[in-house]
Amino acid sequence: MDLAIRAEGLHKRYRSGVQAIAAIDLSVRAGTVLGLLGPNGAGKTTTVQILTTLVEPDGGRAEVAGFDVARRPDEVRRRIGLAGQYAAVDEVLTGRENLVLLGCLLHLGRRRARARADELLERFGLSDVGHRPARSYSGGMRRRLDLASCLITAPPVLFLDEPTTGLDPVSRIALWGVVRELVADGVTVLLTTQYLEEADQLADQIVVVDSGRVIADGTPDELKRKVGRERLELTVARPADAGAALAALRPVLAAEPALDEAGGRLAIQLDDGLGGIADVAAALRDAGVEVADFALRRPTLDDVFAHLTGGPGEPGPPPGPDRP
Repeated sequence: MDLAIRAEGLHKRYRSGVQAIAAIDLSVRAGTVLGLLGPNGAGKTTTVQILTTLVEPDGGRAEVAGFDVARRPDEVRRRIGLAGQYAAVDEVLTGRENLVLLGCLLHLGRRRARARADELLERFGLSDVGHRPARSYSGGMRRRLDLASCLITAPPVLFLDEPTTGLDPVSRIALWGVVRELVADGVTVLLTTQYLEEADQLADQIVVVDSGRVIADGTPDELKRKVGRERLELTVARPADAGAALAALRPVLAAEPALDEAGGRLAIQLDDGLGGIADVAAALRDAGVEVADFALRRPTLDDVFAHLTGGPGEPGPPPGPDRP
């Protein structure tokens, strides 16, 4: 298997005594997206910092693009791009000047740097504003410029540490499209995020970490299946009928439905797919219970996150990195 990122037994303890990561193992196939999830302080950012050679591990081993991050850090840096939580662009320079300057610093030469800047501005939909100072850009435009700057040398591996922090939904979806295009071109992406929908949309594989350890690893669908089967959620037309609905359903269900009597809502674990839905509908009809809403729900990554870490997924990214 062609692995772009491999980590075995990584651990790191800071001078404060905090164990940032205790046992991290990762295997990321080339040309795929790994979503690294976990609550604040779980060790996500520390893991990224080790893999991008910004922090040395206390133990364990990691390779990125075929090179050991501790023994060959220069070779690793030549083959990676890193976008942090906040856009790292010079707001005085124009978008094009930002990219040209970085290209020159990376020894492309002025002519190649200009050509590469124009290519990236076109690819990221910034050609029309490339002449404007970056301070005039919207948040989404700055993030796209930041991502473009990570690709000056066309690295095969890209690390995105909560890249959609602070973006509105439209800008977030646009950035998802850019990531998909990069992966289609063969780029490997390691993505940390607390937007669980983002991981569901982009990741081929998800690793969940908590307290510095990997606690789950699999595709989004595999992790959802571990949480539970599909469930039926229904709301009775008259909340007073909730008790009657519960009594009617008990004989046809293997497990007791969860009841919100005040709202007239029931959540039903299904073991028999369409057959179970038909049994529920028939039982309610025979009991004369009118239903206002009737929907089949699959487990979500929010359910997975809550099941694994004991808490709900965050509505948005944390205010800062999770390292001590």
